[in-house]
Amino acid sequence: MRKLMFTRKQLAVPYVMFLLCFVVAPLIVVFYYAFTDAAGHFSLTNYINFFTDRNTIGTLVYSFCLSITATAVCLIIAYPLAYILARGGFKKRSILLMLFVMPMWINFTLRITALKEILDVFEGNLAFHPFLNTVIGMTYDFLPFMVLPLYTSFLKLDRDLNEAAADLGANKLNVFLKITLPLSIPGIISGVMMVFLPAMTNYVVLDMLHNSTYIMGSLIGSYFNAYDWNNGAMISVVLLVIIFIITLLTNHFGDDNQGGGRVV
Repeated sequence: MRKLMFTRKQLAVPYVMFLLCFVVAPLIVVFYYAFTDAAGHFSLTNYINFFTDRNTIGTLVYSFCLSITATAVCLIIAYPLAYILARGGFKKRSILLMLFVMPMWINFTLRITALKEILDVFEGNLAFHPFLNTVIGMTYDFLPFMVLPLYTSFLKLDRDLNEAAADLGANKLNVFLKITLPLSIPGIISGVMMVFLPAMTNYVVLDMLHNSTYIMGSLIGSYFNAYDWNNGAMISVVLLVIIFIITLLTNHFGDDNQGGGRVV
């Protein structure tokens, strides 16, 4: 037993080294710059300026609105799509799923450039609105990340539960609200996390779609491009804390609903 435990520790060494070099060390550098000024002295001035500046707070609010909208659109499209793929009885449903994932195999820049050319056709119309343009771009980019966890959740659903609920007199709407929806919440949470968090910082879509507005990722990039590592790192830490809080809340919400979907 001792020899087995020693072997496991040896096998863990490469992973520990990887985490130290590529996760812990970069975080230490980010936190160092986030809590120091240009002279290298400890300072909270950057944080005070961030939370008292209307422009930065406006950028944060705009980022939240954009991310929430893109996530909601992805969820509205992906939920019925994943349900149909998983429960539709298709013989080649894995192939159909692959068709939705295949765009992710194409280079990101090429995909957004192609989408930009399509949106340019509608210049002057509603589809050329900067906010709507960005939502369309992020939906196009992140939709597979919402489909896959939902598809997995629907595959795990027990069909006998739906049949039992129908035998007890539940109509299709009640079956969906009492069984299907609660049991698919883990997939919803996973999909929301995989879309919402990257959408907060994905400023490449904005830049490529000629959106002149800023989100948090754009703000971080502008500071680092100007060699202002202190403000860039500070905003990165603010986002890290926000993402950590959102993750805790969603995990807690998911734990509370693990027992959902029971027919009473």
